[in-house]
Amino acid sequence: MGRAQSRKAPHLAETLNIPDVPTRRIVEGVEHLDLNLETAMDHAPRFALHLVVDDVDESITWYQEGLGAEVTRLLRLPDQSILIADLDVHGLPVAIAAPVLGTTLASPAATGTSVGAYRLTVDDADAAVQRALAAGATLHSAVRDAFWGVRTGEVLDPSGHRWGFDQHLREVAVDEIERNLAGLTGGS
Repeated sequence: MGRAQSRKAPHLAETLNIPDVPTRRIVEGVEHLDLNLETAMDHAPRFALHLVVDDVDESITWYQEGLGAEVTRLLRLPDQSILIADLDVHGLPVAIAAPVLGTTLASPAATGTSVGAYRLTVDDADAAVQRALAAGATLHSAVRDAFWGVRTGEVLDPSGHRWGFDQHLREVAVDEIERNLAGLTGGS
C-alpha cells in the first residue's frame, strides 16, 4: 500500500503566478527589479510605516528622543540633505521622509488632518508621554485610565502624527467594552 500524500496549499507566489527569479523591466526610462513576493516577504518585516514629515532632521531627533528610535539608514540627496531616514522604533520599521514635489504626500501638520493614531504598548504610559513631550511633542489627550483596560495618552509629533502610548492594566470582557462604547455613542 502506498502512503497517502498530503497536498500543501499553494504559496501566494504560486497563486499569483509570480516567478521565482527576479525579472528586470524598464518603465519610463527607470529600471525596475521584480522580485518573488514570497521570498521578499520571508526577509522583510510584516508591517512598516512610511511617514511624511515637515523636517527630516528635526524629526530624526524627535523620534530618537521622544520614542527611543534608532537610525538604521539615511538616504541623502546630492546636496547631502536627508530625503529618507529609516528608523527602528522598538522593532517597528519606520521610514520618515520629506514631502516630494509632484506627489500628494504631505504631513498632517501641512494638511491640518491626521488619518490615524499609531499606538505603542509601553510599561508606563505616563513616562512615555512625558518623554515625548520633553522631546517637543504636543499633548493631544492626557493620560487616563480607559474603560478598555489600558492607561493611555496621545501626543502629536512635530509633523502632526498622532502617537498613543498604551499601558495594559487589566483584561476587559468584550461585552463590557461594547456597553461602554454604546454609552459614548448614544447607542442602547
